[in-house]
Amino acid sequence: MASFRSNTGPRRSRRLVALALGLGLASAALGTASPASADSTTETPARTAASGYVGTAEKDGTKAFFDAVLKSVAKRQAEQPSLKAVTVYYNASQAPSFRSQISSAASIWNSSVSNVKLQATSGSGDFAYYEGSDPRGSYASTDGHGSGYIFLDYAQNQQYDSVRVAAHETGHVLGLPDHYSGPCNELMSGGGPGPSCTNRYPNSTERARVNQLWANGLAKALAQVGKAG
Repeated sequence: MASFRSNTGPRRSRRLVALALGLGLASAALGTASPASADSTTETPARTAASGYVGTAEKDGTKAFFDAVLKSVAKRQAEQPSLKAVTVYYNASQAPSFRSQISSAASIWNSSVSNVKLQATSGSGDFAYYEGSDPRGSYASTDGHGSGYIFLDYAQNQQYDSVRVAAHETGHVLGLPDHYSGPCNELMSGGGPGPSCTNRYPNSTERARVNQLWANGLAKALAQVGKAG
């Protein structure tokens, strides 16, 4: 798993880790230690490859997530060839506490790139957001069945800028890997620069990479769907 790396001091880190661990151990499954507004009966899918906001990145995590979302989008595009714009649909109903942050993250990406757009749906999306408590923090993952999801951890979103966390994780959906050693102006540096970093926007290199991935990657995926059909 890759998650949002913290550079806080020892005392604060121990306190936050203890809080996260306490919240995580108090639940038998992700999301059961949730606020009253959350659906405490909902569990996240089983996680396989993952990328996220703090921790050691798994190189295959981002590619697995991106491939899953791309496959879902490509199938819909193949069924509706008249569609010109590439739209990725997300369902945020299982992350009600972060509705505003998720919407802001989608708006940030929609204003930053031109070859793909994010749009909310109440139905079956290309990926979903979940919320809960996990000592490993927030992350983007695949469920092993061709679908992807983003998990937003309560404690971590209190420590870091929550919109940055959501925008960072959404960057994985669009194909960007973690780069914790990067500067604050690099969205995919995640928690590397520390909690004081509140930049929520991808830099020019990240924007160009996403546009490239969705200009070329989608065409390849559509071709594969066409062959399979």
